[in-house]
Amino acid sequence: MVQQVTNGIKISVKTNFEGASYQNYRMLFSFSYSITIENQSNDSVQLVSRHWKIFDSLKNTEIVEGEGVIGEKPILKPKKSYTYRSYCNLTSQTGAMRGFFNMINFTSTKKFKVKIPSFQLNVPAILN
Repeated sequence: MVQQVTNGIKISVKTNFEGASYQNYRMLFSFSYSITIENQSNDSVQLVSRHWKIFDSLKNTEIVEGEGVIGEKPILKPKKSYTYRSYCNLTSQTGAMRGFFNMINFTSTKKFKVKIPSFQLNVPAILN
């Protein structure tokens, strides 16, 4: 698990290899990841949007941006957390993701970014 705190918001990431499959004559490696967002600040905040960079060992990079996460824009009160699970496919056995969440502080009405720490996506057998 990797973790990072930005502006009182703690991001924790766990990953899992889900398997390989063929799609359109290409081998794809599927990974799931679980993100926990913990509000360690004294203010209520809302996750507004996300920005991801997804890399694989074949030097492919994909940018993913959008509103909220999994169709939600969670509001986190002080000392509360929110966990969601998503997935991505890679065309190689190893890769990484990193990014940030755009959030708004309800007390100050200021927008701010929360860094998502870089995390590895690896087929377990490749590490041996």
